[in-house]
Amino acid sequence: MNLTRNNKLASFLCSLRLGRCQPLGFNARHIEKNGTHFHAALPPTNIAKSFGSWVPKGVVEVLWRRQVKTAHVFPPTVTKASSQVQLRCMSIAFADFSPIQNGSNREAEVTRLVAKGVAAQKKVAWWLFGCSAWVFSMVVLGGLTRLTRSGLSMTEWKFTGSFPPMSDDEWKLEFGKYQQSPEYKRVHNDMGLEDFKFIYWMEYAHRMWGRGLGLFFGGPFAYFMYKGFITWRLGLRLSAFLAMGAGQGFVGWWMVKSGLEEPSSEYSQPRVSPYRLAVHLTSAFVIYSGVYWTFLSVLMPEPPTEKLGWVKGSARLRILAVPIAALVALTAASGAFVAGNDAGHAFNTFPKMGDYWIPEGLFEMQPVIRNIFENTATVQFNHRILATSTVVSMGILWLAARRLPLNPSVQALVDSSFGMAVLQATLGISTLLSYVPISLGVAHQAGALTLFTLIITLLHMLRRPSTTALKGVISSSKFRT
Repeated sequence: MNLTRNNKLASFLCSLRLGRCQPLGFNARHIEKNGTHFHAALPPTNIAKSFGSWVPKGVVEVLWRRQVKTAHVFPPTVTKASSQVQLRCMSIAFADFSPIQNGSNREAEVTRLVAKGVAAQKKVAWWLFGCSAWVFSMVVLGGLTRLTRSGLSMTEWKFTGSFPPMSDDEWKLEFGKYQQSPEYKRVHNDMGLEDFKFIYWMEYAHRMWGRGLGLFFGGPFAYFMYKGFITWRLGLRLSAFLAMGAGQGFVGWWMVKSGLEEPSSEYSQPRVSPYRLAVHLTSAFVIYSGVYWTFLSVLMPEPPTEKLGWVKGSARLRILAVPIAALVALTAASGAFVAGNDAGHAFNTFPKMGDYWIPEGLFEMQPVIRNIFENTATVQFNHRILATSTVVSMGILWLAARRLPLNPSVQALVDSSFGMAVLQATLGISTLLSYVPISLGVAHQAGALTLFTLIITLLHMLRRPSTTALKGVISSSKFRT
């Protein structure tokens, strides 16, 4: 392409970008669609005569496809050294499938989950991020409450909550209720009032933090609905999350009640049912993943599709990433049964369990399926196998990603996920060998949710683009070639 033709094409593309002139027989008209204002060029009848045979076919396919709302072509760059106009084909970004960007040409994508424009989209997105961060902190605080054995300090529960004890008489009354519990009689029978205050405040903080989350979620939700920011599709999803969050309060009390009952054996320590603890923790993970995924969907309606090769690479990596994500979730669920059975306080050696690679008594309970959830040896053995499989699988995913053309952000997520999986395994081993100190136990639970967060983000980046986005990237690919 010589300088004259290059300048002619650059001038034409600039006119489309800026909506100013009508070069070489092209007619421009103002179009308004879905609240978006833009200029579009009407394909002339003399295009071949005007530009000659050197006009790329992709230009026509990109700039005049009627189903594409608008095409955004960056203006040319003029180099001072040669004063020659060079086209910067940096991107042909379609308003249907890019993340939040400034400018009116991004308004169309906002209508997917959020109405009223980009500003409303950002408000809803960051509110959802705050909610997911709050749920994250709830999970960590719940782990701290469990590890400090504070969960059974409050023997009553009200959905709306109540004020804590203020006077000495009120504290003595609450302490007297706790002294009637099996945990006090068998574990904390030497506890004084000051020690009781500590575990009481831990449990009270966990409960009130959950109620605060309900207000933080429900208040802005109602406001955004009133302002018309939230579409009916997003409103139904958020209503489900709100109901699940309210249900968590009932599930938590259902779990605590199991720990206030007398153990079946006089040699057993009082503790909550591992099944109910697993339900409580798994539900928290489900709520967190749902809110966090919704935040990502509002913030980034479409995955990165700047290059066709990236789309193909993401599709191939997604085949491997989905089952690995399921494995990560299963490993986290098995960790709930490790916590519920206090299995971390047994077999505090690694890699062997005591003197054996495979411990004895894995299937001593009847029926056999009970061993998976109640047998200390089996529960810990399963968690070790699942955790090791997760690290190996994440390593395979990392190697596969190195061989595929991927968006740099996707590649960085794969690297971070693999690193976090190794760190989480290291934390788990250190927690086991140290007989589950509180600090490492909390870090291990937070690490599980961090790894889960990275996997969710990766899956969101790898998801299949919409039909409009695929058409756009195909047209863009033809234009570049």
